[in-house]
Formats: sequence, structure tokens, C-alpha cells
Amino acid sequence: MIMRIRGVVLPEREERTFWVDGERLRTEPPAGAAAKRVETVVDGGWLLPGLVDVHTHPGAESPDDRFDETLLRRHLSEHRDAGVLLVRTPGTAERMPGWVDTEPDLPRVRSAGRWLATPGRFFPGAGRDVGEHELAGAAVEEATASSGWCKVIGDWRWDEPAVPLDVLKATVDAVHAVGGRVAVHCQTGEGSRNAVLAGADSLEHGMHLDPDLLDLMAGQGTAYIPTLSAFAESAEVWRGRESSAKRSSWLLGWQGMIDNVRLAHEAGVTVLAGTDTFPCGTVATESQWLLRAGMPAEEALGAASWTARDWLGLPGLIDGAPADLVAYDRDPAAEPEVLGRPMRVILRGQVMRGP
Repeated sequence: MIMRIRGVVLPEREERTFWVDGERLRTEPPAGAAAKRVETVVDGGWLLPGLVDVHTHPGAESPDDRFDETLLRRHLSEHRDAGVLLVRTPGTAERMPGWVDTEPDLPRVRSAGRWLATPGRFFPGAGRDVGEHELAGAAVEEATASSGWCKVIGDWRWDEPAVPLDVLKATVDAVHAVGGRVAVHCQTGEGSRNAVLAGADSLEHGMHLDPDLLDLMAGQGTAYIPTLSAFAESAEVWRGRESSAKRSSWLLGWQGMIDNVRLAHEAGVTVLAGTDTFPCGTVATESQWLLRAGMPAEEALGAASWTARDWLGLPGLIDGAPADLVAYDRDPAAEPEVLGRPMRVILRGQVMRGP
């Protein structure tokens, strides 16, 4: 059986027809299609490449929880049902099990192995604890044992030093030398600065990021992943607390994250949607936060779809691309609230969800 799909493709805004033969999209009917049954599964509406959450930690909902493969499967299923067909896991308590890459009904996963934490810079025992002198070697190990990514906790407490720049740069250089990429958790000004100057591939959160560094980020290809939806509820909590240096620092950092979304986009930095929160499958909310923070509507949408897929090495809706797409009955760029309610989810050429 061959599936036929017709709709307006975003971001090109062109009406196209695709055929799905196996796990690939085709722009022309496959050879022998006339002799096979053709089923139209989408006839009209808007078509997006599968959604992407570039910062999610399936498998455990708290640093105190053990990594649970049953929970991992549930979390990935929640992503899929919301149309999130590709996820990047920048750090988990355990490396992704091998079955993740072979499950036909679960999203594609790009993993970064275990969190890498130097002394005093993470929840004790939640990641892989290493000394600063061991960080580069451990980062190479995690990157080569995963999907080419590793995740470094670049700083932790707001009033304590970040990983030194020379240590972090040596780590980034070592991972780049083996073809890997480095994500850095940073929530202090020093941590964000060091991550940029070290040439990290992505800043996760980027609290207190100096906007004067945005041009450098754009030039060297460092992406900004602010995870605003994960911080939004905490912002209200911090506003309600008594005045203190920590409260002032946190709220200043939160406002800076929001301001830097627009400034980063204007500087040419790749800004992407990552949730870092539960339940899974809420990247539509993060896309709306990016919109609220000042990104244009289609760019905020792309941050959770085609832009993120390209950044992770997967194409959009073109001939020969993986048949991973979501279909909507209304334009999600014009009506962002529909992004989390696809009418069809197609993963690896199979319909996963629909009326």
C-alpha cells in the first residue's frame, strides 16, 4: 500500500503532494504505484516536518529518580503523540538503551550520554562525576558512545565559580577532534561566557548571557536553547520571595533570557525550542514562548520543526526525506495554539495518530 499526502508545506507555503513508499517521502508516484493500492491519508491542511524538542530528559522526572526504561518509553510516546518525532536528550542519568534506535513507533533520538559534572556542579550522583582533569576524556567517551553529543554542566550555583575556561575549551576541542558536539548547561554570567568562548555547540539556558557575545555565537555556530517554559513557573515563585541577592540575580537572569531570544535571532544565532520539563510533548508551548519573547512567528515555529531538524542533520519535506511529518487543519504559524494538536502524525511512513 502507498500513502498519498497533500497539503501546504511550511515554511515554503507551497501546496505539494507526497507519496510514502516504505519510510521515505517521494514527490512523484513510486514505480509500480498504478498496480498498488493508494490511500490518501491527508488531503488538505498544513504540513510540517516532524516537530523537534532539542532539550528533553526522558526516562526520569527528578534527579533523585533512577533511570527507568518503562518511563523512557512512556515519555517518548508522549512526545510522539504531540507530533514531536525527533528529540535530543542533552544528558541523562544513564546512556540511552540500544532499543531506542530500533523502535519504529517512537521518535528518533539524538542522545548526549550521561551528564558530565565536575565537583560541586550538579545533583550528587545524578550524572557522571569527574574531576576537571578528567573532563575532556570523559566528554569524548560520552560523545562517541552516544549520538555524537555530550553534555557538560558548565556552572551550578549562582554565586560559585564556573568550570574554568581553559578546562572547558580543552573539552570542546577534544570532542570536536573526534567529530562530536558539546552542549553546555550555563546559568551564570561566567558559565555562559566560558561556554561561548570555548566554542560550545549549544548553550542550554544561557542565563546571564552577555548579549555582546551574540555576534561571536552566530559566527561560530553556537546555538541558543533558552528553555523558557521550564523557567516560567519558577519566575513567579521567585517574584513572590523576599528581596535577596539571589532573588535579584535569578530574576535578572530570567529577563535576560527572554531579551536574548530576540537579540540572538536578530544577530543570526540559531535559536531552538527545548522544554526541559514534564510532561513530555509540550514543545508547542516552548515555541509560543519564543514567539512571546520576540521571534517572528514562522521562525518560532521553525525552532520546533524544520530549523531544529536541519541543525540535527535531518532534512525537511523533500524527496527522499524520512517520512516524518505532522499535518494540521489550520495554519500553526498564524494560530500557534494549534501546534500541539496535529490532526495526523506520520512517523517512519506510518500513521501514528488521527481521527
